[in-house]
Amino acid sequence: MMDSVMMPKAAAKFIADNSRDVTINKEGVSDLAKVMYKCVKEDTYNIKSWKTAHELNPSEMTKDTVDWIFVADTLNFSFWSEDENKKYMVRYKGNEYTGYWSWIAALNRALDNGIKLTDPKFYAKITKEDLAKILKSDSDFEIPLLEERVQVLQEAGKKLVEKYDGSFVNCIEKCEKSSESLLKLVVEEFPSYRDVAEYNGNTVGIFKRVQILIADIWACFEGKSYGEFHDINFITMFADYRIPQALVQFKAMTYSDKLTEFLNKDQMMKTGDKYEVEIRGCSIQAVEDVTEETRKLLSADNSTKDSLINAIIIDHYLWDYRREHAADIKVPFHKIRCIYY
Repeated sequence: MMDSVMMPKAAAKFIADNSRDVTINKEGVSDLAKVMYKCVKEDTYNIKSWKTAHELNPSEMTKDTVDWIFVADTLNFSFWSEDENKKYMVRYKGNEYTGYWSWIAALNRALDNGIKLTDPKFYAKITKEDLAKILKSDSDFEIPLLEERVQVLQEAGKKLVEKYDGSFVNCIEKCEKSSESLLKLVVEEFPSYRDVAEYNGNTVGIFKRVQILIADIWACFEGKSYGEFHDINFITMFADYRIPQALVQFKAMTYSDKLTEFLNKDQMMKTGDKYEVEIRGCSIQAVEDVTEETRKLLSADNSTKDSLINAIIIDHYLWDYRREHAADIKVPFHKIRCIYY
């Protein structure tokens, strides 16, 4: 399957070179690179930020944590609400969580209650009724795509039990510290991770969830043990429906009038729509450009030239930025209901 698919970096360049409705702006890229340079210099974003930035992320570096991350990212899709006042929400340890964190709160709540939700043997046989109880909302609005979530979990659990001795650790070990090999293995073995589209006669791989899966393992394990990958820079940013908003806010990307009008009308896109592919592909390319610019700034500054910066760290910054500045962001996100992001 993978032979005919453009990998994310090549796909992003191809999309950006041919895009009609999304444009990458050098000035905005340069401005964002300066922000990232400051973040690296002040050490506010680094490989350790994943664990320290949010109380719901695991802090232990164990095999069980690998299986926690795998299940977290297997269901890491489609948390947005059609109405901002009608959100799926989970209360956990005195806090209320929405969006992605609502799912993570539900996951941790289940584990606290003795439900083995990170064990592939358990979720290979999970029923719709089981998962509905586990994901029960503390608002009046349940999580979207429940049936799809059941199917995706069963499929992934069965594959891990039948072929990988019941743990995602064995998938990692098979790939000999290569993020590229692990990406290809996951996409081959787990159909719900096959996030590809057709664009101008080519099959382009965007691969949001598999890339965030690898990046989460890398960040959680701080680039060591199960998180050691000699080619981690193969991984790009994770093209979702939120990071593009931040990139437009920074003026690193611009939407055409036609696309802006479409988004302002609150219309739904379908998977593989040209608009969708251009937004996602150009987002990847914009972050690649920001990474390159930031590295130039760091290498010119002797005190920071060995500092680590990559698309993963920039993605983490932009995702947090979008949440923290939600009220200021005027461009709507592109609305799509799918299992890929």
